[in-house]
Amino acid sequence: MYEPPSTEALYRDHGDYLWGLAFRMLGVRADADEVVQDTFVRLLRADPDRQRDVRPWLVRVATNLARDRLRARQRERYVGPWLPAVMDVPADPEPVPGARYTSIESLSMSFLWAAEQLDDVQRAVLVLRDVLGHSVREVAQTLTLSESNVKVIAHRVRARMREWETSQRRSLSVPHEQIVQTMRRFFGAVAAGDRVAAEAALAEDVRVLSDGAGEFFAARKPVVGARKVAGFYLKLAQGQPHPPSIELRMLGGLPTLVLRRAPADPQSAPVICLQVLLNEAGKISQVYAVLATAKVRDMLSR
Repeated sequence: MYEPPSTEALYRDHGDYLWGLAFRMLGVRADADEVVQDTFVRLLRADPDRQRDVRPWLVRVATNLARDRLRARQRERYVGPWLPAVMDVPADPEPVPGARYTSIESLSMSFLWAAEQLDDVQRAVLVLRDVLGHSVREVAQTLTLSESNVKVIAHRVRARMREWETSQRRSLSVPHEQIVQTMRRFFGAVAAGDRVAAEAALAEDVRVLSDGAGEFFAARKPVVGARKVAGFYLKLAQGQPHPPSIELRMLGGLPTLVLRRAPADPQSAPVICLQVLLNEAGKISQVYAVLATAKVRDMLSR
């Protein structure tokens, strides 16, 4: 006689998949954890027919819970740029049939930041269709939309993501050694107070996004342009009594500098996680700096 799977068995079979979906929707480990937990709480309450494949039901519930959280977050007034809390990612598995983006791409800082600019329905279509490879019919059933509507939304999402594809996707394939060398060259010049050398490592249109969440001093708007970015970091370095200790980690598929320092004042972050992207000329075109305590903790926890 067939025994329907227990809740524990369903969690073992589907928990990681749902977590990957929720994290790509929200970009924060703690939020993804709670979405998965809430999904299985609802499973216990609703008790769907376990004689059939339960994954579509679980995906629908997890997606809707993630959408609720995303809408709530985007209604809040966030202080400064919002950045995801990326983490260690496994080596890319076999490509997902029907997916537009690889697993590592969709877990990267730049991809998740670009996805944050979408609304909740657009982001759900992006994750389900172009990351996880769900069919148009499956996406339509999950989101309670018509298939034609899903196709229209997917077309618009791809147009919105095209800028990421053309300007930043290539940077994920740059050899890590080159990224590390360039970061060291730039921040070494900053530590030495050498503006000329610092600017030489930067693209003319370089942009810095700093996420301090209002907790620590950080630029509340993007800092754009080689001269402004070099000046911004040179000024920060001048205010530090001692040079920071530096650790290199792999987070979100890219080398990440983890700077630990003795704060000069309560508004200075004790730990900063820094990533850069390089343009085709090998110069820094984008800097992501995460300072917020909760996000740094997420990023550095194993």
